[in-house]
Amino acid sequence: MARSAQIRPERGEVPEAILDAAEVVFAENGFHGATTRAIGEGAKANAALIHYYFGSKEALYEAVIARRAGAINDERRARLAALHARGKPTLEQVLDALLRPTVTLGRDPSRGGAHYARLLGHAAAGTDARSRRLTGAHYNAIARLFIDELSATVPGLSPRAAVRGYLNAISIGISLMAPTGRVQDLSDGADADDDLEEIIAGAVRFIAAGLRALTDGDDRTPGREPRIRPTEEETP
Repeated sequence: MARSAQIRPERGEVPEAILDAAEVVFAENGFHGATTRAIGEGAKANAALIHYYFGSKEALYEAVIARRAGAINDERRARLAALHARGKPTLEQVLDALLRPTVTLGRDPSRGGAHYARLLGHAAAGTDARSRRLTGAHYNAIARLFIDELSATVPGLSPRAAVRGYLNAISIGISLMAPTGRVQDLSDGADADDDLEEIIAGAVRFIAAGLRALTDGDDRTPGREPRIRPTEEETP
């Protein structure tokens, strides 16, 4: 009997249900700890349907990453295009366009929320071949676009410093995706982690200052001694 006759799609929402369940299971157990049985139970779909739609656990894992990455990167590009349509964007505007889609999605339970934040954190920090391949395939193109934008908006920022600055910005963005409660704990309850605008604005200010500081100390080119900044007493 042909495969299509053996396994017939039951309804249009089955692939989304499988992706939603897989996102949770992968986030909680990692790739190796996740099982198609657990994913099927979460999606109320049998293993045959998972295989029908995605082929393998490896392909399903990539589909989970690709779904959210595509949404984040489409919004980033749209925000950049809107900024350029109004003129030359500032560094702060570029950083907002970079961070806002990531942080907003991470705090929206209807779009993966903390589960995707955790999954993305694992993949972004992973040194294994799978993690490097997936982050490269789904995030390198947008990364190069924003690295160019950073170089264009920060006078004197070298390509090398722009790459480092971008990676630092992304690390901060991923850390802000899920409301972990650390802010409340470390501030003894004086601060909260629920004001999205304040969170993004604070991160933008912090990263912008760091990027501008990189133009002052980016002198580590081959064969060149780093510049020693004078102390207060030595300053003319």
